[in-house]
Order: sequence, then C-alpha cells, then structure tokens
Amino acid sequence: MAEEKKGFFQKLIAGLTKTRDNFVKNMDYVFRGFTNIDEEFYEELEEILISGDIGVRTTEEILDDLRGKVKEQKIKEPADCKALLIDSIKEQMDIGDAAYEFENKTSVILVVGVNGVGKTTTIGKLASKFKAQGKKVVLAAADTFRAAAGDQLKEWANRAGVEIIGGQEGSDPAAVVYDALQSAKAKKADILLIDTAGRLHNKKNLMDELGKINRIVSKEYPEAYRETLVVVDATTGQNALVQAKEFSEVTDLSGIVLTKMDGSAKGGIAVAIQSELHIPVKYIGVGETVDDLEKFNADQFVEALFYTKENA
Repeated sequence: MAEEKKGFFQKLIAGLTKTRDNFVKNMDYVFRGFTNIDEEFYEELEEILISGDIGVRTTEEILDDLRGKVKEQKIKEPADCKALLIDSIKEQMDIGDAAYEFENKTSVILVVGVNGVGKTTTIGKLASKFKAQGKKVVLAAADTFRAAAGDQLKEWANRAGVEIIGGQEGSDPAAVVYDALQSAKAKKADILLIDTAGRLHNKKNLMDELGKINRIVSKEYPEAYRETLVVVDATTGQNALVQAKEFSEVTDLSGIVLTKMDGSAKGGIAVAIQSELHIPVKYIGVGETVDDLEKFNADQFVEALFYTKENA
C-alpha cells in the first residue's frame, strides 16, 4: 500500500509539472528576490497566487494567515515565508478522515458533472477501486440522453466485473435508478454508483431530474448512506469552480472529483474549489488508468505542488 501511495505521489509530481512551471517558480523568485517582507512583497505573492487559479477570496485568506504568522513568529526574511505559505495552503485544504465514511457503509453515490469532464470514466474507476477492496458494487447508467455514456459505462462494468443496470436511450433516468436500487438491495450490494446526465444549460430540467432521483433513493432505500460527487476537469481552471458552484445550487454536493490534473497548468484550482465552496475535493485523477484516480490527500498534493529536487 505504501508503494502504491509512493507511485501515486510520483504521478502527482509529474502531473503538477505545468502548474509548478506556471506559478510556483514565480513564487520562488519572490521569496528569493525580495529582501524585505513589505507590502510590495505581499502584492507580488497575491498576483502570483491569483494567476495560479487559486482565486481571489482564497488568496486573501491564505495571505491573511501568512501575515498573521509572520507577525507572530517575528519573521524578517522573505525566504522563511515559503514554509509558512505551504502550511497555510495545507490548512485550507485539509478535509479530515470523516470525508470517506461512505466507503465503509452501504452507500448510494450519485455522480454529477457536465459532459466531457471524465464523469463516466471516474465512475468506472471508482467501481474498480471498490471492487478491488472486496466490495459488492452495482452501477446505474442513468445518463440515458447520451447513448455513448451507457456503452462506455458497460465497458467499465465488464472490466471491473460489476453489475450494471441501464435503460434504453431516451428512457426515464429515474426508472433506471429505481431498477438499480431494487437490484442493489436484492444483491446486498455495498455500493450503488449512479451516473447522471451531464447537462447544465437547462438548470430547471436538471434540478427536476436530480430531485426525482433523490426522492426515489430516499423512498426506496432510506437506510443507505448518501453521497453526491461532482466531477470537474482541472484543465478548465476557474470554469471548473463555476461548474461545481452551479451543481451545488441544484443538488447537495458532498465532494468533488478533480480529473485531468496531469494535463493542467491550473492545479491551483483544487485549493480554490475547496476553500470557496467548502466542499472537499475527495478524489483526484492524474491519468487514464484505474490507479491514476486516488483519494485526495492535502499534504501530498501541496508537497507535490511545491516539489523541488532539493526537498526531495
């Protein structure tokens, strides 16, 4: 397991290369280039954090925290601020162990997100992970608006060796969820993963559909633990934050899955999303294979973000 974690950390380091090149290097210039911790120093840091997709509000919170620590610890050298900044970012991102309670309970996990962010693939990877942990998993292909979504999910289900319940293209997603719930209960499944249609352009329809699905789950399986994850694409930066926010307005989100971190220069968005929406990033994807999706670890993420050969 430690080996597995180490492997993922290396992937994270590689995946965050573009982000590091984009803003961590600029930050190092500030730490090394300034001789005093003055207003100009903080302004320069602010600019770099915002340009790294950390977002205005989160940047302000991180810098307020940094100012407090600098004052309290009577720090005079800009170079000594780096470790404090890293600690501030880690504190912004820590989600605690309770975030993964659903993994150890009989759970229904609803997965939302717009098309193209890697939602169906994420569900397939989660199914494979849970199955590998010895759990009994059922998938519900409730994205009946996109024929390819069902086929793609079927492929993942076959690969993972888990059952999948689907419907005809254009059929009622709530009916698919109803059938999947009956199957999950009959088979005493540990986890039911529900794929939903990825549409945001008509919030009213989406809200109605998710509302209907949630009501059916509550009625048919009230004792199940409920989890709703939104999948967003890290490469879209601030747009990922906007999408997560819009989904949070139509359904109760309990966690975020950040995909495509390996292709992104906007890795700072992980900090912004968690800090601004107060919804924890629970999984992070850095590639195509099942092993490239892992539970989010704030320390590991921030260490990979600020990774240098010297502190290796």
